[in-house]
Amino acid sequence: MFNWDNKPLTLSLEINLILRLNPIFDASHTRDRRASPPDSACCPGTRENVIQGIKSWADLEIVLSETPVVHVYWFHGFAGSGKSAISLEIAKIYAGSGRLLASYFFFRNAGDRSRMNRFAATLAAQMAAVVPATSPFIEAALNAEPGLLTPGTSLTLQLERLVYEPFQAALNLGLVLTNEPFLIVVDGLDECEDKRGVVDFIDHMLDFFERHPSIPLRFFIASRVEEHIRSRLDNDGVVLGNLDSHSADKDIEMFLEASFRHAAGKDRLIKSYIRANGQWPTKSHVNKLIKHIKGSFVLASTIFKFIVQPATEEDPSTPMGRLPLALEMNGLDSLYAQTLARSQHLPHFHNIISTIALLHYPQPIVGIAKLLVCSSSPSLWTAPNSRLVSITSSSSLSNN
Repeated sequence: MFNWDNKPLTLSLEINLILRLNPIFDASHTRDRRASPPDSACCPGTRENVIQGIKSWADLEIVLSETPVVHVYWFHGFAGSGKSAISLEIAKIYAGSGRLLASYFFFRNAGDRSRMNRFAATLAAQMAAVVPATSPFIEAALNAEPGLLTPGTSLTLQLERLVYEPFQAALNLGLVLTNEPFLIVVDGLDECEDKRGVVDFIDHMLDFFERHPSIPLRFFIASRVEEHIRSRLDNDGVVLGNLDSHSADKDIEMFLEASFRHAAGKDRLIKSYIRANGQWPTKSHVNKLIKHIKGSFVLASTIFKFIVQPATEEDPSTPMGRLPLALEMNGLDSLYAQTLARSQHLPHFHNIISTIALLHYPQPIVGIAKLLVCSSSPSLWTAPNSRLVSITSSSSLSNN
């Protein structure tokens, strides 16, 4: 996950600091997305205009001028529009150039990833790996205030001592080797269950940049429009990026064509159908799917998986037969109902579904497994129960 220094002593010190900070390792862009959702990524060639607009903001150098640099970019859009996929792409681009200071992907009902408890420590741990010169200052802060990582400590104090001040100290001593701004990516801020903490984070961040307008640091924040976020970020000190204003039809067309092409290369039944009947799906099919999907990447992905999933004894239908069924479905609800109906024969199906229905608060897959005293090994939850896991994952993804 981290770019460790080659010197053994430095490496040992950095490892000790990481262990002391106890970050959430599966909160960053490098996590295993299948195990730690959201599992979304941009299809090659898609979202290029949106990404270029974000890069233009992130790459803007600080110069002495009448127009101050805007340090914060709030990227918002409706559920399922592809925000997390774009956040991932931005994180990967700037990690590749050495300018990603940290990334954090919130996810509802995912333990500490859905709270602010370890947010600052996780950012600090990633920063220490990217800019090793910050490590001594983080260590000094922990030694000076031994309770800094204990529950109940102010989030703003943690951010100040563990992230902002160490970064500034390394900059002031000339230990940061680039003049270009660094980037912190925060995705799914609306997924954080600690609304008070979210407000504190935003207020403190904006205040920090007001006090330090020339610092080479940017925050890219992606979320849905929720009042406690909108009321803070909808101001002149923030760049507003509305994903809903960008038509996704061409990108969804590229995604569908690439996905069906890949499926045709692997599925003998589809191959045989194409040899006998010509192109599938046809251009007309794709156009109807695009119109039906209405700009939702999560719906596009879920419909595609529904169409190409393998046949079973209970449902021997083919991808060619399921495509017109998908066009008749009214959004995700009908698709979930159809998939659930095909999954009733799977082991633990009734126990799992009844548990989900009766839960007072939603739980991740591992939490449900513990409640049912089931194994949470991949063999139970991915094969042959892949469709059931898909329903659980898609239900969560539809909130992104």
